[in-house]
Amino acid sequence: MKKTLILAATALMIISCGKKETTTEGVETTAPAIEETTIDVATDTQENVLEIEGNDQMQFNKTELRAKAGEPITLTLKHVGQSGKDIMGHNFVLLKPGTDIAQFGNDAVNAKDSDYIPAEHANDVIAHTKLIGGGESDTITIDALEPGTYDYICSFPGHYAIMKGQLIVE
Repeated sequence: MKKTLILAATALMIISCGKKETTTEGVETTAPAIEETTIDVATDTQENVLEIEGNDQMQFNKTELRAKAGEPITLTLKHVGQSGKDIMGHNFVLLKPGTDIAQFGNDAVNAKDSDYIPAEHANDVIAHTKLIGGGESDTITIDALEPGTYDYICSFPGHYAIMKGQLIVE
């Protein structure tokens, strides 16, 4: 008998916790109480912080990067492979619009001492990382850019044809 009374009292409490609502027909119904919940949404405070990876298969993991115009860009290149920089080195070279990528890449073959950044194309380069090997990374800061689309490549011999992409600045 006590169990029945306790169950009935519990059911009555649960039902009475809601609020009374009137439908369009004038019939009262009981709806469960709803608590308001505030959800914090984290905002990205790290605008213009970019990361790109190169691997032993001669690939960047991203062929498109996006950044906000008028603010410096921090870019980190990570070599996630295991090969040394003399065998499968990677760099990130951001080029000015209109640069002849094939000519740049062909001339880079002879620029080993400058991490495959050819001196004759110095004016075509906006920024570049150093040449890195497996397990290494390099971070650079790129001056604020105007809105536009900028090509990037890896200038290690033969890589530019495959390891390339675009930085879109909006």
